[in-house]
Amino acid sequence: MLQLPSINEKGGNFRLKMADLIDFMAALPLGRPQNLILATPHMRNLTHRPPPIFGSPDLSSRSRAMRCVTVGVQPSGGEVFSVTSSSKSIVDYLGESTKGDMNVKEEHLEAFGVDGETTLHGPIEEIARKEFLEAEALLSELGIKDPFTTRHSPRGIFCSRTLNLRSISAIGYDMDYTLIHYNVMAWEGRAYDYGMANLRSMGFPVDGLEFDPDLVIRGLIMDKELGNLVKADRFGYVKRAMHGTQMLSTPAVSEIYGRELVALRNDSRWEFLNTLFSVSEAVMYMQMVDRLDEGVIPAELGPLDYKGLFQAVAKALFRAHVEGQLKSEIMAEPDRFVEPDPELPLALLDQKEAGMRLLLITNSDYHYTNKMMHHAFNRYLPNDMQWRDLFDMVIVSARKPEFFQMSHPMYEVVTSDGLMCPCFKAHSGGLYSGGSAQIVENSLGVHGDEILYVGDHIFTDVSQSKVHLRWRTALICRELEDELNALIHSQGHRVALIELMQQKEVIGDLFNQLRLARQRRSKDRPAQTLAATQMDDQELTESMQKLLIVMQRLDEKIAPMLEKDGERFNKWWGYLSRAGLWDKSHLTRQIEKYADIYTSRVSNFLHYTPFMYFRSQEQNLAHDSYSYTSRDVNGATLSM
Repeated sequence: MLQLPSINEKGGNFRLKMADLIDFMAALPLGRPQNLILATPHMRNLTHRPPPIFGSPDLSSRSRAMRCVTVGVQPSGGEVFSVTSSSKSIVDYLGESTKGDMNVKEEHLEAFGVDGETTLHGPIEEIARKEFLEAEALLSELGIKDPFTTRHSPRGIFCSRTLNLRSISAIGYDMDYTLIHYNVMAWEGRAYDYGMANLRSMGFPVDGLEFDPDLVIRGLIMDKELGNLVKADRFGYVKRAMHGTQMLSTPAVSEIYGRELVALRNDSRWEFLNTLFSVSEAVMYMQMVDRLDEGVIPAELGPLDYKGLFQAVAKALFRAHVEGQLKSEIMAEPDRFVEPDPELPLALLDQKEAGMRLLLITNSDYHYTNKMMHHAFNRYLPNDMQWRDLFDMVIVSARKPEFFQMSHPMYEVVTSDGLMCPCFKAHSGGLYSGGSAQIVENSLGVHGDEILYVGDHIFTDVSQSKVHLRWRTALICRELEDELNALIHSQGHRVALIELMQQKEVIGDLFNQLRLARQRRSKDRPAQTLAATQMDDQELTESMQKLLIVMQRLDEKIAPMLEKDGERFNKWWGYLSRAGLWDKSHLTRQIEKYADIYTSRVSNFLHYTPFMYFRSQEQNLAHDSYSYTSRDVNGATLSM
């Protein structure tokens, strides 16, 4: 029988030695005690009233946290905690369901000398501040990053809309570029090779062309009418553009798109690059635009415009995927194409052990899915677990986005070689092909915002599951890691650039005031102030001349610095999430609109807990004069 570690009593105050507690934790009959340690802050989040403090009011938070971990082995032998069910849940002050919140059963409080009505001694602000500092210290001592540090790291999970992960009953995952991350140069490079081979067989001149992944980033938009690739801001205004493989100047961009907004609903013209799978297609198209402009495409292919050229490229790449040669090559050499992530299976294992039902919903076929998942998961799972053991339901050939929009027949995969038979209801542990999200909801008995879907495709995965089903959503965007690292290393450049722009703003304002004074003087009216009115004509003219020269010199300095901003991420397009120095890109607007949370990889969930309450951060408005909270992370001041 396990015994609580010894308690030193001194003057009525109880103190537990950290070393004794850690030794005691190691002896607990739990496979993964770290989950309980990480969960302890949530044990205080009682649904109906503030939690009592366990033990003496003077007991340190470190001791209380560790004693909270051990209450599951009380002499009473009964279950100490209860979890709020759907029927008993309420909506908290942030609008989130309290389903899944952990509570301490009142009958067990007396075992700790607490009558259930104990009140906190002192103002809650002081108590909370002390608890906050001690929690930070304990997290550091345990080697666990605090939520703020994790949130603002390249491996953080970022929140657009508040999400209580405890209220989620089921988590669905896409596979390609979500659970399985491919080496872009290898995977998309081979897709490019197969696509170009198909174009060659169709008669297109492709000799001398090579795959250049730096030519394209996710979130760009192809203009199929003009043969351009553009980057738009959150409003749809085009900020940068490339025709073929040549970047257009800022004046040229203004001349072409100055009176036009990108409208993604007009899919006959605009093609949004939703995912990394779009990289090979976009590179092929922009290179073939060059060939069309050069006039080297044979006349027998017919009169081609830029839109017809896009259709030819799309057809060639579609053949590369459908014919199966590409996937056969990947299945034969998965180590060459798949980037391993040992933390990934453990993150999903935490979620499963926390009571969440995990689903795999992928458009890939059964044989490819089984091979990739076996390769990526089985070697990292404990106790001879197989990848199928993680999932309550696996659906292949799902046909997303139609999977979320309408009903299709469902088939159960009944043999290891992929033999299928029709079925009308899914069950736990099943492997299926096709079907619909509605069948999944009915089979699980959960609906809408009780389900979180995680994918890499903004439209197919994130937008459609939210719009049609009101599922909660998470977007996987691996490029975030490179972008955040680039931002950290470019901090000095951005600080210098912003300082110059602020200087010009002040100097420019003075120039404008003098210009207004000169204008009023020409109409025999007084200037804005007495001092400005009393300036003589020569002084006014000389001051304006000097300020104009300074501003022109500043422009010469600022313009190339603006061009270079973001080149650490991509020399042509700058940062993924930004359009210009200050504004958000069209991609970022899509993420904010459809993804409740977003992160670079699924394994980042391992750095949090399955009980995490993700809170959306302060959104600065144009009229905000300050940020409410900021902290220094890795030498960079970041707003929360």
